[in-house]
Amino acid sequence: MIGVGGVTHKHYPETKGMKITCGEHVKKGTILTREGNRWKAGLNVGGIATLYALCDGVLYFSTKKGTYRTTKRYTYINIKAKKLSAKL
Repeated sequence: MIGVGGVTHKHYPETKGMKITCGEHVKKGTILTREGNRWKAGLNVGGIATLYALCDGVLYFSTKKGTYRTTKRYTYINIKAKKLSAKL
């Protein structure tokens, strides 16, 4: 139910989540997730809740174990940078 304030307080779950899947080529500045606290930024990825690409490359995931206090496994989003070819 929407009260005073109109649609400003309404949440849109269809805009949240992953925008790119594993193995896809991404360009610098591409948004990878929106409001996703289940993923963390890895190599060549920036942001906290909204993750974005810092360079061109291929997207891949990795998991890491938590600290000694937790048994959680964290999923990191990484980008393998595209190699630059030197033209002579």
